[in-house]
Parts: sequence; C-alpha cells; structure tokens
Amino acid sequence: MSLSIPKIPESENPKINFFRDIVIVLAIVAAIGIALFAVSGTWPALVAVESPSMVPNMNVNDLVFVVEENRYGGFLTSLEAQEAGIESFGGYGDVIIYQPNGETGVTPIIHRAITWINESVAEEMGFTGDAAHAGYITKGDNNELYDQNAIFPVYGRMQPVKEEWIVGKALFAIPLIGFVPLHIFESALFVVVILIIIELAGRLLKKNKKTNKNTGKKR
Repeated sequence: MSLSIPKIPESENPKINFFRDIVIVLAIVAAIGIALFAVSGTWPALVAVESPSMVPNMNVNDLVFVVEENRYGGFLTSLEAQEAGIESFGGYGDVIIYQPNGETGVTPIIHRAITWINESVAEEMGFTGDAAHAGYITKGDNNELYDQNAIFPVYGRMQPVKEEWIVGKALFAIPLIGFVPLHIFESALFVVVILIIIELAGRLLKKNKKTNKNTGKKR
C-alpha cells in the first residue's frame, strides 16, 4: 500500500489559482512556525548572527537555532560548565540570546553566560539604582571586556542580565544561512528574479511545444 499526497484542484481562473497559492504558502509558513515553537519553547526560534563578537565559535551570517534556556540539558554558566567539563560552541558555558538592558523591539545580543552575581556584587562593580540588581555576567568570545564592563553606543553600560531578559540559549548554528534574514530585500529580489526566469522558461517551452504540434499536423 502506497501513500499519495492528494492533488489540490486547480481552477480555470488564474486569479483564483494565485489566491490559492498564497493561502498554501501562508499555511506552510504557519505550520513551520508552530513546529519550531513546539520544539524550541521560545520565540524567535531562529536568529541570525550580525556581528563578529563570537568569532570563531559563531560567525556573521550564521543562523542560530534557539531553545528555552532550561531545555535539552539545562542551563550552565561558564564557571558551572568548567566544573562539569561540558563545552558549548567551542567554550565553557551556554551561549544565550538576551534583550539588552531588558529593551524589547531591538536586536538581541548573542553572548556567553559567564557567571551569576547578586546585588552586592553588582554594586561593587559600580552599578547604582535600578541597575544594581542580580543577573548574569556575559561576554562575547571575541571581545576583550565583559558586556557589563563595556559601554555600548545604543544601550550605554550593559546591566547584569536578568532571567526574564533571556530569550533562550543557542543549541546549534548553521553557517551562512543567516544571510537570508539579514539581507531580506536582496534575498527576496533574488527569489523574484528566479521565479520570473522559471515562468518565462515555462512559457517558452509551452510555446515551442505548441508550435511543434501545429507543424506536425500540417505535415
């Protein structure tokens, strides 16, 4: 007994077929999104690396699969991972994706979790007011300073990362695929050009077949 995928009926009206194709694409995208969320437990489940701060363990244009931080082996800081002898992305400690200073609607940061500090240690590090809170100290593998000792042009000084700021942890990365979301306009333009070429080639082949058929009848 063989399984076959049922063929979706086509209409003689090209507008209806176009609308049908759009609905099919949206349904597929929605199904993929639901599946990714079910597996990862967080959203977004895929992020692209934009900077070289994690080189050589993560590179620009890598596409990173993100999961909820306590899934698949739990969450370990660098110090905890060293004691357990567990490596992740070429170093000790999980690589986390977090919202800088808790800000939403901005590009998240992908750096390694080094250790957890309490409020007293945060104050000793020079944090004051609302910034003097417990959280994770983080660092890019390719950076000299910890995030919390550096000044970022957009965010100012990075505060210790609260647990609620963590989007998830990096599970694995696929090289170069992140180019697509980072260059969405160029990628979309490329796809459109390919589709136009396929459509023109299809019409040309169809025209040639029709011409050959008519020529055969005349003979």
